Amino acid sequence: MNILVIAAHPHLHQSRANLALIQELRKQGDFHIRDLYREYPAWHIDVEKEQRILLQYARIVFQFPFYWYSCPPLLKKWFDDVLTFGWAYGPGGENLLGKEFMLAITTGGTEASYRSGGDNSYTISEFLRPIEKTLTRCNGILLPAFVAYGVKHASAAELTETAAKYMEFIRSPRAVLVH
Repeated sequence: MNILVIAAHPHLHQSRANLALIQELRKQGDFHIRDLYREYPAWHIDVEKEQRILLQYARIVFQFPFYWYSCPPLLKKWFDDVLTFGWAYGPGGENLLGKEFMLAITTGGTEASYRSGGDNSYTISEFLRPIEKTLTRCNGILLPAFVAYGVKHASAAELTETAAKYMEFIRSPRAVLVH
């Protein structure tokens, strides 16, 4: 399966966790990785180019740090600019029909902090609903998210293990991920 990973981290090369995930994917060599902050430092997104790229892949993974209970701002702008009415949704907007979408999130908080009664009061799933709805509105098939919790205090060995799990997860067939 051809997989596109759209990485959106404002400081990817300073990130221990997101960089570990990307480095693991690069070792495998069969993923196409786009670093939005490197591609668009001035935030002028080439919409037609991005749309052409999306058409080439069966599975699209959005990898980002959980950023103020959402995604980083350039990824939000990318969603707004690229997933347009008449192209991604609405009448004639069937270009992404049947594409598999996945979110890959890193967060400094523990899994226990993302629950009712936890520090953040809600689950990651609850926080991700607007992004998930955006992707399903674009006629895509939403797959379960990969979430790496507690990366702020993770050891190098733990990040290596998480990266291996990530690679395995995003390669998994839909039938394995969705029961």
